Amino acid sequence: MLRSTWILERSIKPILLSGQTPFPNPEHYDDQGLLAVGGDLSPQRLIDAYSQGIFPWYEPDQPILWWSPDPRMVLLPSEFKLSRSLSQSLKKQYHITMDKDFKAVIEACASESGRTNQTWITPEMIDAYTQLHQLGYAHSLEVWQQDKLIGGLYGISLGKAFFGESMFHRVRDGSKLAIYYLCEACKTWQFDFIDCQLPTSHLESLGASPLSRHQFLQDLKAALKHPAKIGVWNYPSLEN
Repeated sequence: MLRSTWILERSIKPILLSGQTPFPNPEHYDDQGLLAVGGDLSPQRLIDAYSQGIFPWYEPDQPILWWSPDPRMVLLPSEFKLSRSLSQSLKKQYHITMDKDFKAVIEACASESGRTNQTWITPEMIDAYTQLHQLGYAHSLEVWQQDKLIGGLYGISLGKAFFGESMFHRVRDGSKLAIYYLCEACKTWQFDFIDCQLPTSHLESLGASPLSRHQFLQDLKAALKHPAKIGVWNYPSLEN
């Protein structure tokens, strides 16, 4: 993440959040999209943020930073790229659940290889998203081999949009399996898109593509016209 010295150098400075201070309009900010500093991670603040295309991302022991970058990485559920190697992994023995063990998934994401002592998923973040899960807005997808959790992801759902936060794997393709099955569920439920936040070559290899912030915010506005799928999720093939 970027340090506070970088923040002070921005031509369009982020606002300081306190109390009920509303978020600023993301379109008035530069491509990096740092909009605000401070505030809290209360359920209402987080829901307000995501509904405006804003998400928190900050280093441990630093103030909360709120972002809406330009461009935005978006994955349309129908455009997931199924590689040959992943096709082979799909033939292996495992099973899929949703919202069965949110705590295990978010803690696994926080301790994913290479993130130890460097993760943005702090205990404060874990508590905040666990509250959203208990309220029916945050969801997890788990990939199991027998009784072992081998991959998964978690994120926020509002309207017909899913905001992916993080994923992990403990065996090869574990996280790819998770996002593949998330796409399959989102197709069944007719979700508009999965927000992947920041562009990376890995996400691009899975079928995600960059979208201008302006277009993303327009698509989000349309997605939020639909009622949210609140509550405990079950994978579509397992529903009665």
